[in-house]
Amino acid sequence: MDWKLDSGLPIWPQLTQQLKRRIVTGIYPPGSRLPSVRELAAEAGVNPNTMQRALVQLEQEGLARADRTAGRQVTQNGEVLKAVRLREAESVIRDYFEAMSALGWSRERAVELLLERIKEEF
Repeated sequence: MDWKLDSGLPIWPQLTQQLKRRIVTGIYPPGSRLPSVRELAAEAGVNPNTMQRALVQLEQEGLARADRTAGRQVTQNGEVLKAVRLREAESVIRDYFEAMSALGWSRERAVELLLERIKEEF
């Protein structure tokens, strides 16, 4: 998964968001060790201090925990993971409706189009 950063927005919240996505999609499974700050910063092409700030935010949200000897690990708390996964899904849905509205579609018609596409695909 590539890092996609918008230079017009603050970087650390974007990093936090992308790390969350990596966690809820299983790229970083529950209980797994996260790469070090320096490894993640080098991968994303950002300053380690910026990545550190994103990781601290993950800890504050309960998605990761720091252990002096083992580094940072992804939470194993299923309820926290479930809640974050739901918030991420709601964000995707919100983005869909905003994009469809910008194209001139009503919410009802956007739902109809989505249902039609689901029937075609599955």
